[in-house]
Amino acid sequence: MRLEGKIAIITGGGSGMGESMAIRFAEEGAKVSIVDIDTGGGERVVAAITAAGGTASFTAADISSADGARTAVLTSVDRYGGLDILVNNAGIAASTIENSWNVGEEEWDRTIAVNLKGVYLCSKYAIPEIKKRGGGAIVNTASIAGTIAVGGAHYAASKGGVVMLTKMLAVELARDNIRVNAIGPGFMNTPMASGVRDGMNEAEQKARLEGFAAHVPAGRVGEPIEVANTALFLASDEASYVTGQLICVDGGFTSV
Repeated sequence: MRLEGKIAIITGGGSGMGESMAIRFAEEGAKVSIVDIDTGGGERVVAAITAAGGTASFTAADISSADGARTAVLTSVDRYGGLDILVNNAGIAASTIENSWNVGEEEWDRTIAVNLKGVYLCSKYAIPEIKKRGGGAIVNTASIAGTIAVGGAHYAASKGGVVMLTKMLAVELARDNIRVNAIGPGFMNTPMASGVRDGMNEAEQKARLEGFAAHVPAGRVGEPIEVANTALFLASDEASYVTGQLICVDGGFTSV
């Protein structure tokens, strides 16, 4: 198993890409600490992992605050005795993507706080713990919006910040044997992208995803497992000489 004996934290692990990451990491032998504000979702994923013979636990925390991020990290460390891998996956989408330069201050602040500040805070508290283990890996969920103009100004700004934070941390932590990389998902079949969280019905969700797929060279949207497998590679020793990189999982969208 590729993560045998490793201890991993996955923020936003209660649904979507985070759920797939948690399940894949557990399948590969990691002890997984799922962090989310969605208690029901987090506990459901833990139950699925343990039923399959894996090891997982759930911590309810809002990683956009220092207290929440510290709780998320230290609870896992206390529970499992250390930390090897941090996956900063928690994030929110913009509700306004047209004329987003004029978005309300509250939405701007919340988007930056969850998508960018949360990555900084969780990393801040996780890095000393990973150092104690002699090194490890941090994987950040960015977005294609970190490199091209999609998703709204505040969302793109937050994800562009994640990309550059990834690169800076990679340089600063390379001598500590901590690799830091980012994933740039494209249009994905997740509750956030499909419209489930916006209350769309099945027909509306189908139409929305088909609209996205029409712009993707691969002719379809991506599945959460495809991002999870990329995260697994970056977290594993197979990526031992890969750091400071953004890998886009987008069906070729950013190559057009």
